Amino acid sequence: MKILLVLFCLSLPILLRASQSPNFLLILADDCTYNDLPLYGGVNAKTPNLDRLAGEGLTFNQAYVASSMCQPCRAELYSGLYPMGNGCAWNHSGCRPEITGMPQALGKLGYRVGLAGKTHIRPAPVFPFEKVEGFDQNCVRNPTLEHDLGAARKFMERKRDEPFCLVIALTEPHVPWVMGDASQYPPKKLKLPPNIADTSRTREDFSKYLAEITYMDGQVGEIMDTLKSTGQDDDTLVLFSSEQGSQFPGCKWTTWNTGLHTALVARWPGKVKAGERTNALVQYADILPTLLDLAGGDPAGFDGSSFGGVLRGKEKKHRKYVYGMHNNFPEGPPYPTRTISDGTHRFIMNLTPDELYIEKHLMGLKGNAVLNNPYWATWVRDSWEKPEIYKLVKRYQSRPEISFYNTVEDPYEMNDLAQNKIYDQKIQGMRKELKRWMKAEGDPGVLLDTKKAHQAAKTGNHLF
Repeated sequence: MKILLVLFCLSLPILLRASQSPNFLLILADDCTYNDLPLYGGVNAKTPNLDRLAGEGLTFNQAYVASSMCQPCRAELYSGLYPMGNGCAWNHSGCRPEITGMPQALGKLGYRVGLAGKTHIRPAPVFPFEKVEGFDQNCVRNPTLEHDLGAARKFMERKRDEPFCLVIALTEPHVPWVMGDASQYPPKKLKLPPNIADTSRTREDFSKYLAEITYMDGQVGEIMDTLKSTGQDDDTLVLFSSEQGSQFPGCKWTTWNTGLHTALVARWPGKVKAGERTNALVQYADILPTLLDLAGGDPAGFDGSSFGGVLRGKEKKHRKYVYGMHNNFPEGPPYPTRTISDGTHRFIMNLTPDELYIEKHLMGLKGNAVLNNPYWATWVRDSWEKPEIYKLVKRYQSRPEISFYNTVEDPYEMNDLAQNKIYDQKIQGMRKELKRWMKAEGDPGVLLDTKKAHQAAKTGNHLF
């Protein structure tokens, strides 16, 4: 009897936490440029479900990933650490085997932690998510497998006395753009963003990309309906994020705003005010500490920090700066860049300014990339006759040592202000802070963007 009483007393704190803790539902898009969404000024895509979600929650105007590639940004999200901290500073690499991931961190607080859909994170022992079926795990399948929310519903409803954290990682709108109804987006009627070259093939592919955004939006609606059907929507914090930018030139695989800026919407009835927006600077590394904070755990020990006060409406600011990095290998030859933003201005440092930027997938140099990205060849072809397209090709492939932008006035960062003397003091201050961050992270710069460093990370024997 005494033994049973002792066991009950030991388990009581966990039971109390579980009964008081909110559920967490994270919905991720894949390769979706934030300002292609109407929620952030996009003029083409139709996203009624995301618009509804934003109307019921808080929209973050200034949310960022530290690396605009699938695996590194997910590593940041699931670890609360920057790329150097978690070890995943390249695509198709691996995290440090000694770090603690989201499943263990929340599991200690009594959470069941599951993942449905795309994984693209390793090693598995660091991220032991419970596998939840129903969504395609292969982002390059043509077509995407049909989804089924049955397993997700069962996961939410199982063990109602335990809180859950469920990540549903969708594969849209990652290439190939084959899902949705592209007839909703006649190519000739589209308004292309200023960083996208206007060729007929680009318009055709942008139409297919928009169709996938709408298809993704439909899945968001189905997921929210499923949550409501379980009767737990009022007890669940829902976070939607668009991940990094799309696979059009100048978005994914860059440190520009259209690569690193992500959509982020938080919905939590009665806890997060509905229909509001915030300019608080946040980063993917902040999300796990935030969940731990809201669950009654300790949010310390991460590169990120909790923005729970912003969610509750008690704070309007969170960070002074957000940081970003890109190491191009193995997506192409080394081309390391680093960046810092205060939400208004962005400073970018190109560590190899004499090199030419090449991305193998996008430029049709690897696998079936020619089928997935046929528009790039038309950019190069038309650049001979159209100065505005030549300018975009040159901007993408040949970059100066430093760049500086007023991102608020120029969200596509087309107007480089680095040579404008009136910004010299601002540039020097941001350069100093960026170098401080690199030193604090143990970032060796050029030496990181090498085959040797990447291969070591794949095997868990990180060099840096």
